[in-house]
Amino acid sequence: MNRYPLWTYVLVALAVVLGLLYTLPNFFGEAPAVQISSAKATLKVDAAVLARVEETLKKSGIQPTGLFQDASSIKVRLADTDTQLKAKDLINQGLNPDPQNPSYTVALNLLSSSPSWLTAIHALPMYLGLDLRGGVHFLLQVDMKAALTKRLDALAGDVRSQLRDKSIRHAGIAREPSGVVIRFRDAETRAKARKLIEDQLSDLLLAEADDGTEFRLTGAIKPEAQKRTQEFALKQNIQTLHNRINELGVAEPVIQQQGSDRVVVQLPGVQDTAKAKEILGRTATLEIRMVDEENMNGAALAAAAQGQVPFGSEYYVERNGQPLVVKKQVVLTGERLTDAQPGFDNQTQEPAVHLTLDAAGARIFRDVTRESVGKRMAILLFEKGKGEVVTAPVIRSEIGGGRVQISGRMSTVEANDTALLLRAGSLAAPMEIVEERTVGPSLGAENIKKGFDSTIYGFAAISAFMIVYYVV
Repeated sequence: MNRYPLWTYVLVALAVVLGLLYTLPNFFGEAPAVQISSAKATLKVDAAVLARVEETLKKSGIQPTGLFQDASSIKVRLADTDTQLKAKDLINQGLNPDPQNPSYTVALNLLSSSPSWLTAIHALPMYLGLDLRGGVHFLLQVDMKAALTKRLDALAGDVRSQLRDKSIRHAGIAREPSGVVIRFRDAETRAKARKLIEDQLSDLLLAEADDGTEFRLTGAIKPEAQKRTQEFALKQNIQTLHNRINELGVAEPVIQQQGSDRVVVQLPGVQDTAKAKEILGRTATLEIRMVDEENMNGAALAAAAQGQVPFGSEYYVERNGQPLVVKKQVVLTGERLTDAQPGFDNQTQEPAVHLTLDAAGARIFRDVTRESVGKRMAILLFEKGKGEVVTAPVIRSEIGGGRVQISGRMSTVEANDTALLLRAGSLAAPMEIVEERTVGPSLGAENIKKGFDSTIYGFAAISAFMIVYYVV
């Protein structure tokens, strides 16, 4: 017989033992579970929420087989599907007293039934795709027309800022369906404006038009800029979908581009299709607006609370419960932000959020703050069509250079949360679900069973052959 050194046998035995050990989680299968995540970007799933979930289950006599908390969600593993459905309803009622405005998303899910000691050594089950595990499949369409409209709106604001900076007088700037129209009183001023805009805003294709004594300059987005805008919208939406789907706890979801304006989303193992759709559509939009200072007195606020809001303004309530009248005109949107980091005010040492704007955003913000020293600026978050004022700080001085600080009435935790929220971004363009399919795991279960059987039978046949050939 062939002889090998002892270390060779030890190494082979160790490899076999480790292989078997890290294969074990696949034999335990999965158990029904309930997952709780935040339905609002300004809320956190913390230890207090975990305690409420435990108390709700305890009162109802439901004993979970596992309770897990991570950075963004709480997962409750249960013994069977009947208990899972009952627990979901109870937790949903306990955490969301107002069903029309839920604070938390309670969804059905599946969790590995592996013992905790296997999970502790990072022995995890093999993740199966949609064809083997079942789940949901969505096809979403991006509204590219809306993306181009948003880009044109931004360019119109940039044109206004550029002409103001260079003291070039115009007779009006208007947004029309075809593009941006700028009116001048003489051809010489129009020529100066055209040269400036062509130098600073290369995405605009300019053309001159005269109407009697009025000299016009029309601008439309260049074809190459349109393509770039659409590609950016698609990429940003895909990234935002990744952030939202992480809340469902789906392992290895498939999110990929299909064609020029569609996104395919596949979520293996997700049982609750309605909740999956809810989270996919739960993308937040950030806006910065000015507070309507003229209507912040007691009588005006009382009238606004009763629905008598001044024209051009909207009524909100801050997170601390203070009423606020905010102008409808949007100063900046989240797409102008390049970074947001928590920190402290250098003068007062209060918690603050430090923002970095892109070049166009820096110009807009500088102009607005120069004209609005001593006034309040509101940062709003829109989710599911409902707006919430995150903070409304006072502008203390002109802010240039693209570096912005938000401070006032914020704790350290709130500063961290606000920075995270601002970095998360928003949809560059609206999306709608054009196709939805629920894939059952029955075919996958059959294939998995056949795979296990073939492996076992093959191994048994090879073992029998080797015993007969080498021993007998």
